[in-house]
Amino acid sequence: MVGVLASFGRIIPKEILNFPQKGILNIHPSLLPKYRGSSPVQTAILNGDKETGVTIIKLDEEVDHGPILAKIKEEIKENETTQSVYQRLFSLGSEKLLKILPDYLIGKADLQEQDHTKATFTKKLTRDSGKVDWQKSDLENESFIRAMFPWPGAWTQTNINKRLKILSAHIEKGKLVLDKVQLEGKNTVTFKQFEEGYPEAKFI
Repeated sequence: MVGVLASFGRIIPKEILNFPQKGILNIHPSLLPKYRGSSPVQTAILNGDKETGVTIIKLDEEVDHGPILAKIKEEIKENETTQSVYQRLFSLGSEKLLKILPDYLIGKADLQEQDHTKATFTKKLTRDSGKVDWQKSDLENESFIRAMFPWPGAWTQTNINKRLKILSAHIEKGKLVLDKVQLEGKNTVTFKQFEEGYPEAKFI
């Protein structure tokens, strides 16, 4: 028996790790040992990485620390969000896992220890992590909005005492242009519609 885990984000207790005879395999959306932790795709987009990937490991008692069964590189395409990258990586990881699982179960899989000296770690995000810093450049904030979608979501406080969630944006002639937004308790609208409905609104 073998366990399979993906996108869990917590350390598995030892008694559960050891329960399946063949351990637990994990599909992790980064090229380990780079970007261990709970926000690897968000971090890759924020850092402007052009490449990421998916790694299948056998879990041990440390975060994303176990030996590697397989690793697949994948491009981060222009204007991608965390959602689109995650979906593709987990699809690739699932397909790869199905191919290597038979050899793993009969003890023929080649497990490679990670180079722990090269490990980097990502931060655990909270709802407040999505607050836009308007002191940063427009390019940085455009990447930030894509990285925070769909969770925790990029947002800004307004002078009408409600948060405005920024769902999508783009760069046009070097400037950040907001596309779709959602005011707390309201439906998603275009930014133009928001401005028309709340002409007094300002970001703070």
